[in-house]
Amino acid sequence: MKPHTTHQPSRSEWNTALAELPGAHFLQTWEWGALKSRYGWYPTRYLWTGAENDGPCAAASVLTRNLGWWSSAVMYAPKGPVLNYGDAGLLEEVLSHLESTARQEGALFIKIDPDVQVETAEGKAAVAALHRRGWRPSREQIQFRSTMLLDLTATPDELLAAMKSKWRYNTRLAVRKGVTVRQGTTKDLLLLYEMYAETATRDGFVIRPREYYLDAWGTFIQAGLAQPLIAEVAGEPVAMVIIFRFAERAWYVYGASRVIHRENMPNHLLQWEAMRWAREQGSKIYDMWGAPDVLDESDPLWGVYRFKQGFGGEFVRYIGAWDFPVSRLGYWLYSVVMPRVLAAMRWRHWRRSASAVV
Repeated sequence: MKPHTTHQPSRSEWNTALAELPGAHFLQTWEWGALKSRYGWYPTRYLWTGAENDGPCAAASVLTRNLGWWSSAVMYAPKGPVLNYGDAGLLEEVLSHLESTARQEGALFIKIDPDVQVETAEGKAAVAALHRRGWRPSREQIQFRSTMLLDLTATPDELLAAMKSKWRYNTRLAVRKGVTVRQGTTKDLLLLYEMYAETATRDGFVIRPREYYLDAWGTFIQAGLAQPLIAEVAGEPVAMVIIFRFAERAWYVYGASRVIHRENMPNHLLQWEAMRWAREQGSKIYDMWGAPDVLDESDPLWGVYRFKQGFGGEFVRYIGAWDFPVSRLGYWLYSVVMPRVLAAMRWRHWRRSASAVV
């Protein structure tokens, strides 16, 4: 018999059921959907349970955003759907439900990007099923396709031994140089943002408005699903990380550092303390959140990869994002034409700005 589907379970039921499933992710939690609902997305949560009500089988938190043109929308299940991808029949049923839902909603397409490793039997079977059902590899990878994973079931001594010698040395050096790490609270939100904004300016990456981060970080900290760690030298904050956790996994999602005292290696000590904290919370995997798609020194993320690799992280590549087009014309306009138009508009704006400066 096919599993039954429950629509819109309660908050407590959703997170409890999600945590029982393989590959449960914090981007599928109730809190993430609630957060995105304050920024133009509408969350709908689908929970599949066994025919004999013998527990959850699959879950998908789907975000829908109305585009305001053609009365159309786009749909996205971040890091979902969550299920045992070795169960081919269940996968087919879940995909069929998502496809039907996208049609009913009049969406241009629906996007998924589950944490299924591409080189595994489950990954290869999932890719084959997606191709067969008309899904397409997405042009837009919202989340990182590759990451670095650390096994936290190892002992602290084993974790230290798995580090490269230079990383182990720098971690101990930070302690000798007087770097300390404390657990942050919601009272530190402004400080966390200031360090993050300083890092973005220095390293040249674009960030969202301050209010978004205060909301996102505060929501997960208050729910007990995130923990800031702040490195200090003589009481002065010099670096930070924010670790998210759910079920048996922890994620290093945000990090920032100031220019001062960088020679004291606060980032190395922060990562070590993050691993220790996650392990104490019962996490079995530490996800370092992001790595190059291809391990090539020319990749912009190569330096990030090398830093994470030094802690003993294992490179993992997932199947990536896949789209199911409902309207082929609308999907083409949205995914191919619109990005080109926006790029042209940005170029024209840059030309005008440059001319004005001259």
